[in-house]
Amino acid sequence: MAKMLIPLFYVGLGGMLGAVFRYLTTLATQGISMTFPYGTLISNLLGCFIIGIVATLAMGSTLLSTEARLFLATGVCGGYTTLSSLVYELGRFVDDGEFMNASIYFAATFVGAVIAFYLGTLLITLMLRPQM
Repeated sequence: MAKMLIPLFYVGLGGMLGAVFRYLTTLATQGISMTFPYGTLISNLLGCFIIGIVATLAMGSTLLSTEARLFLATGVCGGYTTLSSLVYELGRFVDDGEFMNASIYFAATFVGAVIAFYLGTLLITLMLRPQM
C-alpha cells in the first residue's frame, strides 16, 4: 500500500508547488496589463519549456528517475499549467507519425475548451437570472 502512495506524494507535492508558482507568476505580471493574461501566457510557455526538458531527459537518458518525472512533469508542470501536458501529448502523437490523432486532439481540446467555457457561463447566467 505504501508503495502505491509514494507516486501520489511526488505528484501532489509537485502539483502544489506548480500551483503556487502559477499564482506567483500571475501576481508578478498583474502590473503589466489588465486586459491581456500575461501570467497565464508566461505560465503556459514556461510550463511547455520545462516539460520539453523533462520529456527529453526522460526519453534520452537515465538522468531522471520515475519519481523525478512524476514530480516535475505531472506534478509541477501539471500544477503550473495544463498546456504543457497537452503539448507533450501532441508531440508524442507527431513523433509517432499519428498526425490525424494529433489534429483531432488539438481541435477537440481547444474548441472543446471554448465551448465548455461558454456553456459554463450560460449555465450560471440562466441559474442566476431572475424568475419571470
